[in-house]
Amino acid sequence: MNINGVIVGLVTFAIIGFFHPLVIKAEYYLGRISLWVFLVSGLLSIALSLTVNNFTFSSVLGVLGFTCLWSIKEVIDQEKRVKEGRYPKNPKRKY
Repeated sequence: MNINGVIVGLVTFAIIGFFHPLVIKAEYYLGRISLWVFLVSGLLSIALSLTVNNFTFSSVLGVLGFTCLWSIKEVIDQEKRVKEGRYPKNPKRKY
């Protein structure tokens, strides 16, 4: 029996669940700087996924990398949601 697919699926589910509040917090505390953090993290994870020999770990790194890249779009969308008043604005950070 091959359990690799189930492991990758569960880890993918966990990564996506973790990144939802992470994007909200990143926009709140870091603002646009978080775009660079997600970009570098995503590209690094994807590059590492190409070098790892273990299929499961390589897949998880790929999922993590592309989730980081997707988070760039989500941070931009989160900024719009903050401007619309659907999420709180950080009063200590200047836009």
